[in-house]
Amino acid sequence: MLVVKDNALINASYNLDLVEQRLVLLAIVEARENIENIDSNTELTVHASSYIKHFNVEKHTAYKNLKDAAKTLFSRQFSYEESAENGHITHYTSRWVSKIGYTAASGSIKIIFAPDVVPLITRIEKHFTSYELFQVGHLSSKYSTRLYELLISWRSVGKTPIYEINDFKKKLGIEDHEYKIISNFKLRVLDPAIKQINESTDIKANYEQHKQGRTITGFSFSFKQKKQQIKNETQKEINTLDVFNKLTEKQLDMFSSKLADLPAVQAMAHVGEDMKPFVARLRTMLMDAEQQKVLLPYLKEVGYAAA
Repeated sequence: MLVVKDNALINASYNLDLVEQRLVLLAIVEARENIENIDSNTELTVHASSYIKHFNVEKHTAYKNLKDAAKTLFSRQFSYEESAENGHITHYTSRWVSKIGYTAASGSIKIIFAPDVVPLITRIEKHFTSYELFQVGHLSSKYSTRLYELLISWRSVGKTPIYEINDFKKKLGIEDHEYKIISNFKLRVLDPAIKQINESTDIKANYEQHKQGRTITGFSFSFKQKKQQIKNETQKEINTLDVFNKLTEKQLDMFSSKLADLPAVQAMAHVGEDMKPFVARLRTMLMDAEQQKVLLPYLKEVGYAAA
């Protein structure tokens, strides 16, 4: 199940608790997988069974969490920036949802995203970040979940720019009065978040602190994708494959688009590369015998079966 967000939303400043973050992620997945043309009037349903499955919580806990989140999410806001073609930057503030309801009998949430949110979870021809929902399924703090998203938005280069400390705190959802002492911030927020990410996700990360004199003014991060073990049979099949699978025009269009949705394939994107040129480049790769072999494991993942 793929979570897709415009990078403007990834880099937004907001304060959602862990349950609220999870609820938003499940609603994004619901919109992506089951609704063809979502708009600002589309009602999305998140079931307690889905929350239980993806975040490994007890039934009574899931029901309570969703009921509580339905009361608080409506009032939550986020701030983000967008650049116009003339280079001017506009700062926006928006609610997350325009309507939300809870059905006690089924333990389900009904959500209608606010108008500003809809393009930020559907407009994937622009700069976007995606990842599999299960990667954050075992993260137990709101800080580790947010930090994971911030990091993988730089997946193609494996390192982030320097985040100025106050801006970084806002992105993590930390209020001005919280963790004013840097050592406390590192002990209570940053170090535990890095530890959880390294133990429970597909990346291994570390950070560097930046100073002016003796004062820490910001942090930057570097990370690497963990090596995934491939089953022996699959590896043998890849190693022994020497036949070029010629795809039809229809197959080239379909599979290049599907491949572009896979986080592992998105790591091949060039820095700043938009969705449409990336898909076009994948299509070209599928037409080349050697480059197609690189994509073969991912082709199988999206449903291609060689003749």
